[in-house]
Amino acid sequence: MQVEIGSIRVRRRVRTGLQDIDQLADSMNRFGLLHPISITNQRILVAGQRRLAAATILGWTTIEATVLTHDTPVARLELELEENLQRCPLKREELESALKRLEKIKHPGFFRRLWNAIAGFFFRMSGKKTQPS
Repeated sequence: MQVEIGSIRVRRRVRTGLQDIDQLADSMNRFGLLHPISITNQRILVAGQRRLAAATILGWTTIEATVLTHDTPVARLELELEENLQRCPLKREELESALKRLEKIKHPGFFRRLWNAIAGFFFRMSGKKTQPS
């Protein structure tokens, strides 16, 4: 559900620093919010402080939030810890492979560009209105 950012209360957090907020804000600006923040029924932030800060930088007035039903101090702290601990960063090799794939997609080689030009020419000659993917 969409929640007014100004109505969300941030209390004492496990994470004391908000690193790389500008990069996160840039990502959210380009791709939107990929994972909603988590709040209680009383709109106390449980998880997503960096996302909330980035949304504020972007000037958003609302943010997508999941309202949690387990609302005890123990459950809130467990969920905050769980959300921050259960992340597995990409291995260096995985990241390098993905970046190479992205580069090839963004900047296809000569033969791929040639093939796309030939296919586009024949497609236009066939008189179809939409190009096949």
